[in-house]
Amino acid sequence: MKELFDFNFDSFVTPKVVKLVYILITIGLGIMYLFMVIAAFASREPALGFLILIVVGPLVVLIYLALARMGLESLIATIRTAQNTGELVRMAGGTAPGNTPPAPGSYPGGPSFGGPAGPQAPPANPYQTPQP
Repeated sequence: MKELFDFNFDSFVTPKVVKLVYILITIGLGIMYLFMVIAAFASREPALGFLILIVVGPLVVLIYLALARMGLESLIATIRTAQNTGELVRMAGGTAPGNTPPAPGSYPGGPSFGGPAGPQAPPANPYQTPQP
């Protein structure tokens, strides 16, 4: 849990706590379902109580549980994408986001502009077709 107090945001906390959050959401939805059923039967309408118990309650719980799961999976997918992108940048010889930025006047993998040798032309565009 030391990641919670990492003010540099060097590591992600979400993958470590997502299981606990999902369990808490599931428990909360179960408690909500019980209160819905109790409130429906307390209204002195047995038909409403059975409708909430059999149809409406489980449907509401399943919809909210699916939405919570999709939201948490979206967070995890975004974090995994960021981790994989950082790893690809590291493997290519660059610096991953959050590390030391490149020196002013230069960019990773290319020439520097305005250095002691004078300005250089930008690299050719490999996607541009040559003009005759």
